[in-house]
Amino acid sequence: MMSTRSAQAVWEGNLREGKGKVKVNSFNEQYTYSSRFEDSKGASPEELIAAAEASCFSMALSEQLAKEGHPPKRVDTTAKVHLDKVGDKFKITTIELEATGNVPGINENEFQRYAESARRSSLITQVMSGANIKLNAQLQN
Repeated sequence: MMSTRSAQAVWEGNLREGKGKVKVNSFNEQYTYSSRFEDSKGASPEELIAAAEASCFSMALSEQLAKEGHPPKRVDTTAKVHLDKVGDKFKITTIELEATGNVPGINENEFQRYAESARRSSLITQVMSGANIKLNAQLQN
């Protein structure tokens, strides 16, 4: 594996009235070939994709839960974007989503079902559908 970039997004409340924060570690830094393809210091476009994926997934899951009568107190998602060399070209091969949710009134199986549905419906996930998008979700009540 060449490099893995990540970003974290938190969404609190439902889609319309909620609010969120996105954290990208190197948001205002220079970027170079080595910061993108070799894990050296600096920013990369893949971090911004990770931020977009984490933010969109947190919002999609929050919306699905609220629509089903289970407004979450908090959804916290980290996205890891894997950039690998495939043949003689670089490719985003995998995106890992790690999500936790504080959702009163549901059990772990229900949370997993809502999380998987949000993974499939997230707009950024749909755009990135050429990558293998993995989900690890946990209910924290």
